[in-house]
Formats: sequence, structure tokens, C-alpha cells
Amino acid sequence: MRHVICAAAALAVLSGLAAPAWAQGKAPLVTFEYRDGAIAASLTGKAGDPQRGRQVIVGRTLGNCLACHEIAALKNEPYHGNTAPSLDGVASRMSEGEMRLRVVDGTKVNPDTMMPPFYRVDGLNKVMKRFQDTTILSAEQVEDVVAYLKTLR
Repeated sequence: MRHVICAAAALAVLSGLAAPAWAQGKAPLVTFEYRDGAIAASLTGKAGDPQRGRQVIVGRTLGNCLACHEIAALKNEPYHGNTAPSLDGVASRMSEGEMRLRVVDGTKVNPDTMMPPFYRVDGLNKVMKRFQDTTILSAEQVEDVVAYLKTLR
């Protein structure tokens, strides 16, 4: 049942309920290089804002990370899931680049992950026409999420 709930949350993000991020228009994708399980360089060339990242993480129409992950620092926020690993202490376990790759496209690390690729447009299935060639999160939002995750030691 937990997998169904997390899958439903991911489907909601991918099916169009995440319109606020996609509604920003079809900005050209930032090119990036990943190697050794990480994207070392910021997608925007600058650090993200952890407060904005927190909003993306808890936002049910943006990242909706709490649908699958638990974060003790956000215990007052509703709807924590437990189908994905807890993000408590993630910054102690992973480098900034490793966290960035997982947000951009976790399938590069785990091809069987249920986590949607938040900054990928190719190789996706059944994407509504109006959302084709757009990402769930913008490059700035990815960096904001990474900035927040870096606070979770």
C-alpha cells in the first residue's frame, strides 16, 4: 500500500498537478555532466536558497518530497511518507553532487527507483503533450532543494 501512495504522489507530479514548476515555460535545459554518481557543478552556477528549497520539498504541487520521504526537521508538516529513505542526515551521507544527481535524475543511480526525474525530459512515458520537453523543477529549484538538503546533517 505504501508503494501505491508514493507511486500516486509521483504520478501526480508527472501528470500535471505540478503545473507551477512547468508553468514557468519551456526554458532551455541546462547541460550538465555527471560522473562517479554525482553532478559536481551547480546547474545555475550559483548556490541555491535553502528556504526556497524547503518550500519545494514540502510543496504538494512542486517537489512533494514528503509524500515518500520522512524529514524529522519538518515534523510539523503533514503527509510524511515512508516508502523512500529518510532524508535525515542525508548531507552526512552524500556529497552535494550526489544529492544533486538524485534530484535531477535518480535513475542514473538506481534504474528501478520510484522517484521521478525532476530535471529530465527525455525517455519519459505518457507525458501530457503540454508538458513535453519541460522539467518538473527548474534548474534554480533543483539548486534550492540541494541547498536545503545540505542543511540535513
